[in-house]
Amino acid sequence: MDPSFLTRRAALQALGAGAIVTASACATAPRTAGPGYPRAYSRQPWAAPHVSMGAVIRVIVGQRPYRPGGFRVESEKFDDKTIVHNYGHGGGGLSLGWGSSALAVRETLGMQPGNIAVIGSGIMGLCSARLLQDAGWAVTIYARDIYRHTTSSVAAGEWGPFSTHEDSKVDAAFLSRLDWAARISHHAYTNLTGTKYGIRWVETYELSDTPLVEHNPSSFSDLFSYQGDLGPGQHPFGERFARRMVTMQIDPGTLLRQLTADFQLAGGRIVIRNFENLAAILELPEAVIFNCTGLGAAALFNDSALIPAKGQLVFLPPDPAVDYMTFGGGQGMLHMFPRHDVLLLGGIFKPGDDSRNVEPNETERIVGEHAKLFDSFG
Repeated sequence: MDPSFLTRRAALQALGAGAIVTASACATAPRTAGPGYPRAYSRQPWAAPHVSMGAVIRVIVGQRPYRPGGFRVESEKFDDKTIVHNYGHGGGGLSLGWGSSALAVRETLGMQPGNIAVIGSGIMGLCSARLLQDAGWAVTIYARDIYRHTTSSVAAGEWGPFSTHEDSKVDAAFLSRLDWAARISHHAYTNLTGTKYGIRWVETYELSDTPLVEHNPSSFSDLFSYQGDLGPGQHPFGERFARRMVTMQIDPGTLLRQLTADFQLAGGRIVIRNFENLAAILELPEAVIFNCTGLGAAALFNDSALIPAKGQLVFLPPDPAVDYMTFGGGQGMLHMFPRHDVLLLGGIFKPGDDSRNVEPNETERIVGEHAKLFDSFG
């Protein structure tokens, strides 16, 4: 696995060079695969999802807080205030929530626990708040929006801490911190699997028209189980090559809702408040403040290295028969996640694009390419 999102993205864009097609509005006929394709982990039969433009129920746009030089976790002094930064994780925020927050909480070692502020109610804010509570702090979360209106709530939901940096702009020290954060997060999420937190183990298949070659494998690739490379005839995805692994799928809405409930049950307070500038933050009564504001940190803390990376997701009704994820297999950066609430299709990645409008041509491409992929299923 490549730790660079841009490298992985480039690879995914090369997976399958077929022309873009537009799916018809009629429903896709049910497709199943015969018993000749054994499952590595799941005991369920293979099934292809129903994909068509007529099945689309919602399309959303999200902005990933992306720093090509890697996420920022460090302390900064402002007179008698200490700001602990924890932001800029790109598309790896949901995966790195516990580990990056553990790095941030380490910045408080040697301090006497007391009242502390966390700004932001997304995955970094909630994980930081829960770890601080465990360490004895009395935590108040200040946020412009509650969890369901955060960037984290529109994440796709695969445990895979990629999408975090550009290879040429990070050093060995950052990669070591990324490895540590990935392992801590993986361990934490394995303790939360089940319906309560919306986490389950799922087979994942990266698909390509050519044999998959692994460049610069990540240091944490051992955390993915049931790994294997499959050729045409060994899987139901047509005349493609596939790389299989098993990882966790995360329903962000369920996870964020439960973490918020856990935080409040432990005595935490949530205050709805918008901060226009750094001066407003420094007026807070707490002496230690965790900055988990995501993209908001660019303006609040003058971080010019933090940029938006636009993504677009297409929601279809859930399909309980589909219990695997796919990446690639067509034109562009494709992925299919069969969550319990929706069948999710992606995607796009546009660094520097801060627009929030849905792009209909991208919706048609995403749906059409997935329809073509699963038309070859069986």
